[in-house]
Amino acid sequence: MTDKTLHIVGGGLAGSEAAWQAAHMGVDVVIHEMRPKVETFAHQTGDFAEMVCSNSFRSDDDEQNAVGLLHWEMRAANGLIMSMADTHRLPAGGALAVDRDAFSAGVTEKLRALPNVSVDYGEVTDLPTDGHWIFATGPLTSPALGEAIAHETGAERLAFFDAIAPIVYADSINMDVVWAQSRYDKGDTEEERKAYLNCPMTKDQYEGFIDALLAADKTEFHEGETATYFDGCLPIEVMAERGRETLRFGPMKPVGLTNAHDPDNKPYAVVQLRRDNALGTLFNIVGFQTKMKYGAQTDVFKMIPGLEDASFARLGGIHRNTFMNSPTLLDNQMRLKSRPNLRFAGQVTGVEGYVESAAMGLLAGRLAAAEILGISLPEVPQDTAMGALIHHITGGAEAKTFQPMNVNFGLFRPVDGLKGGRRGRKDRYKAYTDRAKADWQGWLASFT
Repeated sequence: MTDKTLHIVGGGLAGSEAAWQAAHMGVDVVIHEMRPKVETFAHQTGDFAEMVCSNSFRSDDDEQNAVGLLHWEMRAANGLIMSMADTHRLPAGGALAVDRDAFSAGVTEKLRALPNVSVDYGEVTDLPTDGHWIFATGPLTSPALGEAIAHETGAERLAFFDAIAPIVYADSINMDVVWAQSRYDKGDTEEERKAYLNCPMTKDQYEGFIDALLAADKTEFHEGETATYFDGCLPIEVMAERGRETLRFGPMKPVGLTNAHDPDNKPYAVVQLRRDNALGTLFNIVGFQTKMKYGAQTDVFKMIPGLEDASFARLGGIHRNTFMNSPTLLDNQMRLKSRPNLRFAGQVTGVEGYVESAAMGLLAGRLAAAEILGISLPEVPQDTAMGALIHHITGGAEAKTFQPMNVNFGLFRPVDGLKGGRRGRKDRYKAYTDRAKADWQGWLASFT
């Protein structure tokens, strides 16, 4: 191996973005990807950046939303993930959703076209002692590599569980019951304003659905596993166990919607479906991650009005998600303190979400390439979305209670002179995003 080569383990969103950024800085990159030779429970292809749990990158509002700001920062940095997301975008109201198969195929094609990027298909099971490496192995880090990380860090890795939502064939949805509408009619075009399909429920239907959900057979955990979930990806049955009305105030809330078939009667609850591919032949059930067994899923989900005859392209599932106690293990450049030649990026570092994972890959790729090329960089500005995230995982979070974190304005330092509370929120968020954009552009200028 040449000392100037950057090795990236994992071809998910973080690894793909890291490879793209480093390669465009002129560094030779080798992507080590175990799929399709070694399969995982959740992945279905060998393509890079395969989206497993959902096809949504969430809000695209870069003035009032921290996720949207992260989108903006990644676009400003010539991000591959955002470029392909924009290319393969689907109508989703104010959100950014993609045709997931076309998206991952596009990422794969772009990376393979770069002359200084090569791919080594096979499993990496040990932590190398020399060379420049980024480990972006995601929530499904292989058992052998996971053991090597645990052995090196001397710290017990934490674990929680991610649940996956089911996908329905569009032609099996009863459109005499279901109607198309984005919540609060969000979107700039008619297609965006009708990006979601809505299944209405009466009070009796909702109560019956909750009863069936609570009684359904669930996946059991292996001995020694603890059923800890990230709050942003809770299985619907876990939400229902927290209270019968929890779903009605969560993914099944009926607000901002009017039943086109019966406009005078407000639904008691609504199940939303979001388009999952460009053809419009597949829809995922929004927020319906589940650990119900397959047979139970079909029985319970067919109780939803409009899905009585639904056919499923994929049923929901659950997988183990592992991450490191990064505040104790990584320095502010995402290097392992005990082995500075190794960086970590993506979900394994304790960020949650596609966008956040890809963003940490972007930073890791740029930081590693700068180190290889001998470029001295200023620290990532803390008042950017990128900086707020990396600061959180590498020292800002409380190590004893460290849990996976989405980007949010609670990670941002206050802006002097602005009011707190709900009334001042719009001005405060705009000040956060304006400050972040200026600081981020300044940091990017240090590369030129």
